[in-house]
Amino acid sequence: MSHLFVAAVVACSGAAFAAEPEPVQQHNSNAVWFENWTGLSNATMTISAPNGKIISIQAETGTPVFQLSGSVVIDGIYRYELKAATDEVIEIVNPIDNGRGENASNTMRKPFQLNGHFTVARGVIITPEEIREEEG
Repeated sequence: MSHLFVAAVVACSGAAFAAEPEPVQQHNSNAVWFENWTGLSNATMTISAPNGKIISIQAETGTPVFQLSGSVVIDGIYRYELKAATDEVIEIVNPIDNGRGENASNTMRKPFQLNGHFTVARGVIITPEEIREEEG
């Protein structure tokens, strides 16, 4: 009987925890975006170009989309940081008096962060091929 109780508790506790968002980077020849975006909002994608230029793209809903633009596109590795809010609400451990009075809250949306990169070659976004050395 105790095994059934444990199984029921485990089954119920799994439903109580929301699945972590797992956005997947996608691209075509001139844009980078994310799929599997469910459960995320208020996103900011900060891109660092090979020449050091910083680009910030914000999207209140949906995925942020970075597009190569201009006649001169710099080849190299572009690095990004993606930050967003999840649907999960968490407690603020050390709340401060932020001057909001009765509108103050001791909860917030759980933050999500993802880092990555993509490569531009000959002015287009590419998927680098794996280089393998042949034995022999």
